[in-house]
Amino acid sequence: MPDAFRLLEPADLRPRNTFGVPARARRLVEVSDAAALPRALALLGADARPLLIGGGSNLLFAGDADDALTIVDARRGVISDDGEEVVVRAAAGADWHGFVLWTLAQELGGLENLALIPGTVGAAPIQNIGAYGVEVGERVVAVEAFDHETRSFVRLDTDACRFRYRDSVFKQQPQRWIVTAVEFALHRFAQPVLHYAGLRDTLAARGIDEPRPLDVAEAVIDIRRSKLPDPAVTGNAGSFFKNPIVPAAQAAMLVAAQAGIPVFAAEEGLRKLSAAWLIDQCGWKGERDGDAGVAEGHALVLVNHGGASGAELLALARRIAASVHMRFGVALEPEPRIIGAAW
Repeated sequence: MPDAFRLLEPADLRPRNTFGVPARARRLVEVSDAAALPRALALLGADARPLLIGGGSNLLFAGDADDALTIVDARRGVISDDGEEVVVRAAAGADWHGFVLWTLAQELGGLENLALIPGTVGAAPIQNIGAYGVEVGERVVAVEAFDHETRSFVRLDTDACRFRYRDSVFKQQPQRWIVTAVEFALHRFAQPVLHYAGLRDTLAARGIDEPRPLDVAEAVIDIRRSKLPDPAVTGNAGSFFKNPIVPAAQAAMLVAAQAGIPVFAAEEGLRKLSAAWLIDQCGWKGERDGDAGVAEGHALVLVNHGGASGAELLALARRIAASVHMRFGVALEPEPRIIGAAW
């Protein structure tokens, strides 16, 4: 199939990252059919490990890339349906929010809390995206991927994906895997997840006592739009920092010393802190250094006001993390993958 992929050399990456920072790739292969991946990779050389680019919402380019690859296949469909549980499959290039809306149109519940997250389906398991009490790994049946080590296509079940908070085997080994499609288990009669702060209140304000999945998605969309800048208007990658996970003893000391600090349950012996609260307490919300800044409505979101470089945004992020560590003794880690520099 001559149109299964195309090679761009060089390639402008500014429109391929939601921060909108300038960057280039020496070569970019755009793949429209995953079956053509081996031939597409052969263009770059037998040992090539190109940077995988989806919607660009989990990347910060602090420098240029060498070789890059993107999958634009957006096919989706139902694999199985027993009347209650429905397994659906979407190719890696499908727009994530568009896919969520498609599942809701099929009257399927499970992904509604993850509405309006930017990016592609292929990026979702890599980051194990999560929002409003749900992580995508909880809904994944399997991830289909190309394995550079064996030069073959594989299907990894949830255990093999090693999902953790904002983490997966694909994020741990970015040079090994190219996600090509994801399978999800959804339900016709799913119980909504409503315990996240603000979600139930938003539904109540709408007069909805027994929400359908679509009602939950619409509430999530309203909340996200009220808090987060639109990447199409102001360059950003959503939440820039992970919520830090700390030992329970450290969390207890922070609670004793800092009135009002939010602390959440995590794995045994650990607690999750709010990165947004820590950053806000350090006075960063709405701050700006040239065109690199922090969103006025959410301390967790770094923004490009128009002319910032990735290096400038990274420098700002480092200063934020340093101030949090100095005041609270807590280390912050970025959610996006940083290209061209070390964290």
